[in-house]
Amino acid sequence: MKRALITGVTGQDGAYLASSLLNKGYEVYGTYRRISTPNFWRLEYLNVFNKINLIPADLGDTGSLFETLKISELDEIYHLAAQSFVEASFETPVATGDVTGLSVTRILEAIRQLCPDARFYFAATSEMYGKSGKTNRPLREEDFFHPMSPYAAAKLYGYWITKIYRDGYGIFAVNGILFNHESPIRGLEFVTRKVANEVAKISLELSEELRLGNLNAKRDWGYAPEYVESMWRMLQQKEPDDYVIATSEAHSVRELVQKAFDVAELDWQEYVKVDKRFLRPLDVPSLRGDYSKAKRKLGWSPKTKFNGLVEIMVKEEINRWKRWIDGERFPWDAPNYPSENRILTRASRM
Repeated sequence: MKRALITGVTGQDGAYLASSLLNKGYEVYGTYRRISTPNFWRLEYLNVFNKINLIPADLGDTGSLFETLKISELDEIYHLAAQSFVEASFETPVATGDVTGLSVTRILEAIRQLCPDARFYFAATSEMYGKSGKTNRPLREEDFFHPMSPYAAAKLYGYWITKIYRDGYGIFAVNGILFNHESPIRGLEFVTRKVANEVAKISLELSEELRLGNLNAKRDWGYAPEYVESMWRMLQQKEPDDYVIATSEAHSVRELVQKAFDVAELDWQEYVKVDKRFLRPLDVPSLRGDYSKAKRKLGWSPKTKFNGLVEIMVKEEINRWKRWIDGERFPWDAPNYPSENRILTRASRM
């Protein structure tokens, strides 16, 4: 049985990846921060909570990461944990650089010293392209990077240090350059989930308006459960490489809003207001990816496109709020702390 570690297992991608790997017969380990305990709701939501070996770890503590790798004896490592909200990275740029960027070096150094045969996946991001997104064609692996946020700059550091450890030390290390990917378990701070959630509340007369920033920004939006499959496929190849994962379509926030309100059979212009508080100091105007390399080498292609994604998200939010009206608790309100035998620490091995 293969053993895999997922850093950031409580996040959207971590939860979906854990579910996917368990279905493939893996023994799954996942790191989490003590303060992220409430986020266990995603693992509960996907019915994998009691199937994962949980390890408390701190991305800023090298000793913590070394101990994590000693505990798990791994075949594959998926580094997904990060401060991943672009807007927040402007507010905490130094912390973002440390958690999102330097943590990659800490993990790679631990791999080099403790388990050099383990295969490593780094969650890079389309935000690294930044201004390069102005091109009219979809972006490829070899295109120029021009980050426009502290988050994107930190991810670019992680991208390059991954390549350096691959070339310099022979570690099987890959970069997944994933464009935006969403789902019903996305964080509420992200625009797709924010829109879906507020549209659902408006449709049920629980809210009266939706406030947003830049409606003109365009993104390539895909479906997260399909994107985590590409991560696994990257680590099954004979040679490590870097891949763009995308849909090759770009849609504006305005289109997202229009489609979401259409699903709820409402006129978006009656409810949406632009609020300058949500505008970023710098904002990437457009991002669209070319997934042809992933299709050719990994056999991966997106099945769910923009309209289907928005429909999935809005309908799930409407159903959640209906259940709430009927007296059911939201999954993130449930007391789903891990049982002691699911947490692995140094003390538990003595």
